[in-house]
Amino acid sequence: MELCAQHRVHFFASIVDNSVDRPVEGEYLRKDYAFLFERFFYYLEDKASEPMGIVVFDELEKSRCHLLLNQMEAYFLRTKKGRMRSSRIVPEPFFVHSDLTTAVQIADLVAYITAWGVQVGSMSEPARPELKSLGDQVSQLRYRTARQVDGQENFVIWSFSIIDDLHSKTET
Repeated sequence: MELCAQHRVHFFASIVDNSVDRPVEGEYLRKDYAFLFERFFYYLEDKASEPMGIVVFDELEKSRCHLLLNQMEAYFLRTKKGRMRSSRIVPEPFFVHSDLTTAVQIADLVAYITAWGVQVGSMSEPARPELKSLGDQVSQLRYRTARQVDGQENFVIWSFSIIDDLHSKTET
């Protein structure tokens, strides 16, 4: 975590409680991914040099990779927000093996610490006390920005979002 902080790394997460109803895998991108892409887009948009972002996933079984690719394609090509966000995010992800890729191993570690050692927003489960110092370090590396949202100026948006419904707008 200290090395990540030294290199100005920021962490992004969509946090979903285990009790949340999981939609049947279909053609629509789940809301947790859409929120993750939104936060990542804001981060890239805030950078003066206009960088492009690349999405990297830990490789899944091939059929799940193809499903996610199709969902991302539909999101980035067929939705207004997706098309806008593809101006900063490469709309096709890379899939890598986490056991061979250090950065994905770090992401796995951050995901574990976030799940068990971070308490933010409306998270109902308390953080495990033995992970408090690591959880605090992860929380310090979240990205914070402000945007106009629903007419409210300087609405604070964090790179960690808590999602209580995984269904896309199109499904509901």
